[in-house]
Amino acid sequence: MILTEIQYALGGASGMLVGMSLGLFGGGGSILAVPLMVYLVAVPSAHMAIGTSAFAVAANAAIGLASHARHGSIRWGCAAAFSIAGIIGAYAGSTLGKMVDGEKLLFLFAILMMAISVLMFRHRHWEGDPDASCTRTNAPKVALFGGMTGSLSGFFGIGGGFLIVPALIAATGMTTLSAIGTSLVAVTSFGLTTAANYAIDGFVDWWLAGVFILGGLVGGILGERLARYLSRKGGMLRTAFSGFIFLVAIYMAYESALQFNL
Repeated sequence: MILTEIQYALGGASGMLVGMSLGLFGGGGSILAVPLMVYLVAVPSAHMAIGTSAFAVAANAAIGLASHARHGSIRWGCAAAFSIAGIIGAYAGSTLGKMVDGEKLLFLFAILMMAISVLMFRHRHWEGDPDASCTRTNAPKVALFGGMTGSLSGFFGIGGGFLIVPALIAATGMTTLSAIGTSLVAVTSFGLTTAANYAIDGFVDWWLAGVFILGGLVGGILGERLARYLSRKGGMLRTAFSGFIFLVAIYMAYESALQFNL
């Protein structure tokens, strides 16, 4: 696939936005990346946009993961249990999702995201336990939530970052900042799994992915710093996260409704 210099520049700008979203919220990469690739960068193939986005988002998530790891905001035991169960769930969910009308499922998924947004906003002043981690007591719950989140992610064809953070908080009681950092492990593993499938069929533009990742490097650092700042402002991080989920959910519901004249 041959792109112009302007398209590559737009790819870098898109990567910065996605990297900031991942660093700040631990999610939003897949939902933002594909529309940006299709409508802003103007990648002519939808499959190429999805495959390239999946690889770039996974790489950007890994970059954000390194930044969060340096500050100790990742619970590695929880991340491992959640990600392993989530990968299994994603495989099962994606297999089932192929049998169901995708656009209608996206509309239902948007409604689910709105509900999660409202619940997080109502509990925005709950700080969480900064020492929360995975133990023998809650490990099965973490794995269960991971499998459920992975299944929904695969079923709806969405990266799942918006579901992972609330699921980690519900399973362990950890802080929002720790959940965001920990979620990036799952986002990285889910993205690489998807990218590998698309790369086998040649649906990854490696040059565009590289430019996208470079932009994401800058955005990820800025997003992580902003997340750390907001986490000290008494519920502002959770408020921002819930608001962002709600806005994306409205966009998804609108796009899905257009497809079926709802």
